[in-house]
Amino acid sequence: MAVKISLKELLESGAHFGHQTKRWNPKMQEYLYGSQEGVHVFDLTITKEKLDEALSLLTQTTKEGKAILLVCTKKQAKAKAKEVAATTGIYYVTERWLGGTLTNFEQIDKSLRKLKEMKEKMAAKEYSHFTKKERLLLEKEITRLERFFGGLSGLERPPSLMIIVDIRREIGAVKEARKMGIETIGIVDSNTDPTLIDYPIPMNDDASKALEYVLELMQQAIMEGKKKTSKKK
Repeated sequence: MAVKISLKELLESGAHFGHQTKRWNPKMQEYLYGSQEGVHVFDLTITKEKLDEALSLLTQTTKEGKAILLVCTKKQAKAKAKEVAATTGIYYVTERWLGGTLTNFEQIDKSLRKLKEMKEKMAAKEYSHFTKKERLLLEKEITRLERFFGGLSGLERPPSLMIIVDIRREIGAVKEARKMGIETIGIVDSNTDPTLIDYPIPMNDDASKALEYVLELMQQAIMEGKKKTSKKK
């Protein structure tokens, strides 16, 4: 059963507003309906079509048991992104994107293994003979590693698909995904280059309600894929 997208919800959440007309990328032309008071307006019927394609891909990728990584460091959406990741079990980055996360995955893998080992030792009280100050430093290091790499725990190789919220902000992640040949779904605003993404979703990438609504739809699409997987088993 495909996830239902509501044009009314997209409109009410402000998904149709782009940036000022003077701050635009001409490659976004095909997704725009026009402009209003110096601000570009998206054609939401196209947004809905593109969103539908992206959601179908998410369901299919989940069904095939492939890894998905969600990159969303925007203040107004990262809490929702974390919630989606926790519900669906996908990987996530909601702090700063660290250069080399994909292209130098071996280094990231080392950090992930270090985090796992330190957490296990802390839980087993293997650090109890350390001084209070030393234990405090170890706790700080675990917190730091958790903050930057916690959402990647369990990822043994680069993902098959990435969701990137605001491709202009996350250009580092976009470039690494392209270099590694990883498929991408990206939220593209009127000031971005949609050709950098395999499955662009043209919409406002600043409106928290619009981002939350689309992330909610993505959650539904992934859960739909999980349902199909369990049925198959």
